[in-house]
Amino acid sequence: MMSEKIRLVLAKKDKSKAWLADQLGWSTSNLYNKFKRDNFSEKELVEIAKVLDCKFEANFVLNDSGEKF
Repeated sequence: MMSEKIRLVLAKKDKSKAWLADQLGWSTSNLYNKFKRDNFSEKELVEIAKVLDCKFEANFVLNDSGEKF
């Protein structure tokens, strides 16, 4: 799920996964494995958002009230 969202932002910004890995100081194989497993920590997602000049938001939303946490 997050891998696809990151791919969409990369496409919108006309950037590659290799570029992203370089900006993050990660090996391309490490980043590609994270994409393959869709295995990103919240800290990594915040870091990715910063590199891509966007904001990462994660929320829990109560179904009955719509209240966000």
